[in-house]
Amino acid sequence: MDVALFGIMSAFGLSASAGLNAYIPLLVVGVIAHYTNWIKLSPPYDLLANAWILILVSLLLIVEMLVDKLPAVNHINDLIQTVIRPAAGAIVFAASAHVVTGINPVLALACGLLVAGSVHTVKSVAIRPAVTATTGGAANVPVSLAEDGVATVLSILSIVIPVLVGIILIILIALILWWIWRRATWKKREIGSSRE
Repeated sequence: MDVALFGIMSAFGLSASAGLNAYIPLLVVGVIAHYTNWIKLSPPYDLLANAWILILVSLLLIVEMLVDKLPAVNHINDLIQTVIRPAAGAIVFAASAHVVTGINPVLALACGLLVAGSVHTVKSVAIRPAVTATTGGAANVPVSLAEDGVATVLSILSIVIPVLVGIILIILIALILWWIWRRATWKKREIGSSRE
């Protein structure tokens, strides 16, 4: 398969992961670039592999993971992350899309911003409020842990097996669209039956 296609799948996987947790894909890319030759980051993205940046991103990850587990504070965190997650998605998309020759850096940043922003929006506007409403907030911590786990696995797979990530992303997008469609039809039925 074409190296450019692998790079695109990797970039989309990493930016989708950033929509769940901004710092996990940044840390995964930085650590892999720092300790292996699997990723060759070009300037200015090579700063992600700097030891001081890795320490800073690790600290930010710890803070974000802890804050996201606290009731009520997690909603404030999601509001703050509305800016940070898309920005992180733009950075990891542009950093990992370097294998695609001739790609405009602005286009790469825009794609990462849109992917991470879309995932974050679905998470914070649809999924998390539904989980909070249906469980009274009791499932927020397990859901947050699951999001962190998915972001970690997706980030690693995006670098190691990008084709698998492409397949996973297609399945996830299909499931999210199905879930949104199902909720919309359920609400229409509910409104229709309440009018009768």
